[in-house]
Amino acid sequence: MSNRLVEEYRGGYLENVHEGHICGVDETGEVRYVSGDSQWVTFMRSAAKPMQAIPAFMGGFDDKFGFTDEEKAIMMASHRALPYHVEALEGMLKKLGLPEDTLVCKPTYPLDMDARDALVAKRSPQRRVYHNCSGKHLGLLSYCIGMGYPVEGYFEADHPAQRDVLSVVSRLSEVPAQDIRIGTDGCGFPVFGISLQGMAKAFLKLACTDLIEDEAIREASVKVTGLMNRYPAMISADYLICPNLLMDSNIVAKGGAKGVYCFGLREERLAFALKVKDGSEDEWPIIVASILEQIGYRNRETIERMRKIGPKEIRNDNGLVIGENRAVFTLEKLG
Repeated sequence: MSNRLVEEYRGGYLENVHEGHICGVDETGEVRYVSGDSQWVTFMRSAAKPMQAIPAFMGGFDDKFGFTDEEKAIMMASHRALPYHVEALEGMLKKLGLPEDTLVCKPTYPLDMDARDALVAKRSPQRRVYHNCSGKHLGLLSYCIGMGYPVEGYFEADHPAQRDVLSVVSRLSEVPAQDIRIGTDGCGFPVFGISLQGMAKAFLKLACTDLIEDEAIREASVKVTGLMNRYPAMISADYLICPNLLMDSNIVAKGGAKGVYCFGLREERLAFALKVKDGSEDEWPIIVASILEQIGYRNRETIERMRKIGPKEIRNDNGLVIGENRAVFTLEKLG
C-alpha cells in the first residue's frame, strides 16, 4: 500500500493527492525509516547517473582525456544546457575526437526556458548536446574509447560498457544483476528497476564510501561524489533540487524522471530513496524537507533551501497565494 506523501489544497479544499513510498536505510543497509513499501520496485532513471559514471573514473579515463573538473562533473548531470553546460560538453566532444552525431540522444532544445528561448529567437537548430543526458553519454563514450570497446551500439544493454555499468549498480545496490529489471530510458540508455531499499543502499555507499568493499569502485565513487558536491551547478540548475542539496557537503543526491529521488547523508550514515507514484517531481523538495526535519537533520540552511524551491504556498499566474502544499506523511522508525 502506498501512503499519502503530499496534499495540495486550493481555496481550502483538497485538490490533488500525491501518493508514494519512502525507504530509509542505516549503515547496515537495513530499513530504518519507512512510509509505504520499502520494497517497491521502480526504475531509477537519472538517479543512476552517478553509478553510470563510475566505470570511466575506475579506468582513469576522466584524466586520460584531459577533462576539466566541470567536464567530469557533467557526466553525472541532468543538465539544462545552460551556456556553461554546453561549453563543458563541447569540450568533451573535442577531447574525445567524436562528431556530435555519435550521441544516440535525440537533437532537442535546452530544458532551461531562457536558454531555449534564446536559441529559438536566433533560429538556432536543435542539438544532441542540449539533451539533458548528453554528459552521461559522453562519459560512457570516454570509457568505451579508453577500454577499446566499440563506440557503435554503446547504448545497447548487451554492450560491454553497459554490462560493466550494470555490475557497478549491482554491487552498490546489493541486488544481483540477474534480478535487476532492464528497461530503456528516454535518452536511449538502459534503465535499472530495483527496490527502493536497493536504491537507498547504493546511495548509502556513495555517501559513505568506506562501506564499498571493491577498492576501484570505492576510489571512483570518492571522485564522483566529490565532484558533485564541488560543482553542484553542473548537475542541473540553481532553481532545482539537486544543486540545492549538493551545496551541502554532507549530502550526495540525484533524482530521476517519474518521481524517483535518492540521497545519502555522510555524517548520519543514512540514505533515502523515494517514489512519487504519479511520477511528479514538483513534490521532491517538500518531501525531502519533511524527511530531514523528521530525522532531526542539523543543517537548517539545507532544509530552508528545500522550502524555498518547494514552497508551501501555491501561487497563481499573478503571484497571488491561492492554496498550499502539505507534506502529510510520518516516517515509521524501525528498530
